[in-house]
Amino acid sequence: MTIEEFGLRLARLRENKGVSARQMSLEIGLNKNYINSIESGRNYPNMAHFFEICQYLNISPQLFFQLGRNFPMEQTEFIQALRDLSPQKIHLLYLLACDMQEE
Repeated sequence: MTIEEFGLRLARLRENKGVSARQMSLEIGLNKNYINSIESGRNYPNMAHFFEICQYLNISPQLFFQLGRNFPMEQTEFIQALRDLSPQKIHLLYLLACDMQEE
């Protein structure tokens, strides 16, 4: 992922959350221009800030880097919610999804 792709990915995820770059920067506790500098390709975040960004966006670092997988925010939130479910509940959701595909 290039620095430009990184910035575009961050911008899209931030926009899906419905916040401005300035607001996100301040809510994470950083300089008001921090997110804008990343989105414009001037900077990369350090590792600690990257994890804070992912936490703020409620996504895993792995999901951030899934190139070509432009999930709508609902799917992203669904994937995150699955992590809190028991294996039995995940299996029930799987069966439900399979049943819905057959309809």
